[in-house]
Amino acid sequence: MSDQEETLRKIITGAALALTATLLTGCGSDGGGPAAADKPATSAQPKAKAEGGSGEVKHEVTLEVLGSGTTSVYYNLDTNKMEQVQLPWKKTSTISLTTDAEKKVGLSVSVVPGSVHGPDGMLHAAPCVITVDGKKVADNQDGKSDKMCEYKVK
Repeated sequence: MSDQEETLRKIITGAALALTATLLTGCGSDGGGPAAADKPATSAQPKAKAEGGSGEVKHEVTLEVLGSGTTSVYYNLDTNKMEQVQLPWKKTSTISLTTDAEKKVGLSVSVVPGSVHGPDGMLHAAPCVITVDGKKVADNQDGKSDKMCEYKVK
């Protein structure tokens, strides 16, 4: 299998995983099961912005893919989309959490970066970063992990 075929396979697999995670997020449990009790509480969640008395919580989420040239990017933010983009690329949106389930379980956001030529001339995943309310919450270690960037906004 050529490097380009392998990279395309990784992108498609990552996109399928991101789509699956998105679909499953809407079907989560109430969190009352034993698995929820085993998970430690985390304070790494960015501070939410509550709107009026509606109970709605808003977060500003930014997806970035770094590098130069052009590549394909699949993202799940306020929409799911795959685009051919010019790097560096950035997309920002305000995510509104309105239901108790969204606030408790979280809403998955992700970006699957395409390939870029590395210093060695080989194709590598482009670096990606997710920030929520100005705080960096996910990255793929400058593309070294060859993985997508994903995060659950709560």
